[in-house]
Order: sequence, then structure tokens, then C-alpha cells
Amino acid sequence: MSNSKTFRGVNYHPYAPWLFLTPYIIIALTFFLYPLIYAGWLSFHQTDGPHSAVFVGLDNFKFIFSDPSFYKALKNTTIYAIASICIQLPLSLGLAILLNNSQSKLKNLFRLLIFSPNLVGQIFVGVLFSVIFTPRYGIFNIGIEKLIHWGLDTQWLSKPGLIMPALIIVSLWMYVGYNMIYFLAALQTVDKQLVEAAQIDGASPWQVFLHVTLPQIRPVAVFVVIMSTIGSYQLFELPFALLKSSFGVDQAGLTIVGYLYDNAFNSGDLGTGAAIGWILAFIIFVISIIQLRATNSPEDK
Repeated sequence: MSNSKTFRGVNYHPYAPWLFLTPYIIIALTFFLYPLIYAGWLSFHQTDGPHSAVFVGLDNFKFIFSDPSFYKALKNTTIYAIASICIQLPLSLGLAILLNNSQSKLKNLFRLLIFSPNLVGQIFVGVLFSVIFTPRYGIFNIGIEKLIHWGLDTQWLSKPGLIMPALIIVSLWMYVGYNMIYFLAALQTVDKQLVEAAQIDGASPWQVFLHVTLPQIRPVAVFVVIMSTIGSYQLFELPFALLKSSFGVDQAGLTIVGYLYDNAFNSGDLGTGAAIGWILAFIIFVISIIQLRATNSPEDK
């Protein structure tokens, strides 16, 4: 062929690579670029269903920032995200350290058991724990009836002050094992010679962890922190199923994505929903940049 080219002795047509890239390009344009552009256009329109749109400019954003429910959702989601980072990740790291140092033959079984809750979806877990948290008769409340006599109410899903703790407990059960796998993989790459050298020099286990182990697993730790934050701000299915789509008394379980769902699908205003989506994307972007800057080592700056 006159237009053919040669690479390592093989003749090929210059358009051949584009032919192989075509499926990916079509998928990317269809499911990424087009929805992104359409969501940007839609955020400046008010809709009543998918087939009617009226241009309203920035009115959707003005409505969101003047709506108390948005700030309630933002507060709830931020509390959940902080709990994920400050409670869930230390537990994941602690379990990873225990399993990494364990010489038990059942170590692989323990890994599977701790990771297995993540194998089921959030909807299933939400329905399951809605039964477990049933007052008096739920498995979670068996044996703690005396708390009621001590003035502590165990109606987890009907008291605003207990709904977020309930969500955090369920998320711990689901995701501690998932993040543990990342930390466990990182710990297995730690240079054992450096650890042994620090121990010979008289370093305590805490000093070994702080000055030898932690710097070596820092890239994975940063990745886990950022991904956990992003996942926390995208929380929707768990409270939706656990609280039976009501998001709890006094909106105590309302998240930003739940707020988006209410506006876009329950109210039928896809334009407001798109605007909420862009605000959420901006929040996640800003928080991720801050976390990256805050977790950079002095050598990276």
C-alpha cells in the first residue's frame, strides 16, 4: 500500500491505530464528555421533567445556597467524611498492622472475614441494618436493654441524634476491611532492613512506625484518605436504604447526593440537580487539592 508505514518490520496503515481506538473514543464521548457538557448546560435551566427546560441563569445556584436543606446535607456529609478519616482509617491501619505481623496460619482467613462485608452492596447492607437497628428486637439492641433504664435511648433510626452514629457504625462494618487491604499491601512493601536497623538502634515500636513505616506507606495512605473522602461525599445508597428513602427525622441522614436526588427526581427539576452535582464536584476537587497539599512531604515541595 502506498500509504502504509513500517514499524519494526511490520507494515501498517496510518489510520489503523485510530480504528482500534474508535470503541474507546465512542464510549468516552457518549458516557463522559457528552453528559459532562449537558450537565453544565442543564445547570443553568429549570426543568419540569426531561423534556422541558427554561433558561434561568444562576437562579439554580442562588436557590441552592439559600436553601437550609443544602447546608444540612453539607453538614451531615462532612461529619460522615470526618468520621471516615478519623475513625475508619486508623482502624483499617491497625488491623493491617496486626495481620501483617501475625504468624497465625489463619491469617488469610481473617483477611477474608474482615474484607467480606464489602462484597455486598450498600442497598443490601442498608436493608439488613434497618432490621438490626430495630428497637428492642434488633440484634444490635439485644443485651443492651438496660441502657433504656439508664436514660440512653436505643431507637437508632428514629432519633435525629442517633442517625448519623448509626450510619457511621454501618460504614465501619463495610469499609474498614476494604481500606485494610490497601494498608496491608503497603505494609508488605516496607523495607524490613530499615525496620531491623531502627530496632537495633533502640527505637520503640511507636518510633519505628512513625519514622520508618509511615513514611514508606505515605503514598498509599494519601491515596486512601483522598478516596475515602471522595466516597464519603458521594454517600447515597446506604442512608437511602437504611432510612427507607426518607433520610431520617429532621433530615438527620440527608447527604449532598440525597439532596440532589430529592431535587432532581422527587421534584422533577433536573436543572437544580445538575447544579448540585457541579457544586459537589467543586467541593470534592477543592478538598482533594487541600489534602494533597497537606500530605506532601518536604521532599515533594
